[in-house]
Amino acid sequence: MADALIVELAGLRAGYGEIQVLWGIDIAIPKGEITALIGSNGAGKTTLMRALSGLIPIESGSYLSEGVNLSQASAATILSRGIVHVPEGRRLFGAMNVQDNLLMGAYSRRVSSSELMRDLDRVYTTFPKLFERRNQASATLSGGEQQMCAIGRGLMSAPKLLMIDELSLGLSPLLVEQLVAALRTLNNEGVSILLVEQDVITALDLCHSAFVMDMGRIVRAGSGQSLLADPIIGEAYLGVLRD
Repeated sequence: MADALIVELAGLRAGYGEIQVLWGIDIAIPKGEITALIGSNGAGKTTLMRALSGLIPIESGSYLSEGVNLSQASAATILSRGIVHVPEGRRLFGAMNVQDNLLMGAYSRRVSSSELMRDLDRVYTTFPKLFERRNQASATLSGGEQQMCAIGRGLMSAPKLLMIDELSLGLSPLLVEQLVAALRTLNNEGVSILLVEQDVITALDLCHSAFVMDMGRIVRAGSGQSLLADPIIGEAYLGVLRD
């Protein structure tokens, strides 16, 4: 079973100094699938992504990726294992043009220029709008184009697991549809995805499996469709009242 997982967490605890946020997280993320993480604001979703990417220390518990223990690994080591974080708010280099932002995603890779250009072409194929804007400063892009650029920069890191925090935040429904279609394509090409998403219907419709967080704990898990049909999820996150 472990061979089929890209990440496996057991009893993971983390937080910020004396403030503990995550209380014993158990999650298994399968290879080749889209996994969603949903929950209300303050549930600990972003903190979990930061722990997985090495931005905050893990206090205790197990964090394995393909059998390798990453519990005390640096962010650089985790990135080298192919675990890539697209943060909430995009965090682009606003004065740099789109192509330079994308190339920054590959800064730690030791690959030939031909391989780098092949990966860049893949990003442009996935997001044609970025090719049109490649010489434009990223700060001048629309919100949707900035999200495309942030995801594209993540792709340039050659991810095995692409973690995306708040895909649809501040975007129009049409742009969200385009991004969802792009994620489906990337997943079909073999990229595993962990998605934190405020739009619960979009997340559960897109994913293969999902975990529900509340107060720093996993309180529910299942397939996307089973959670969509769960009356407790409907009442808590979708405004659907139970009979």
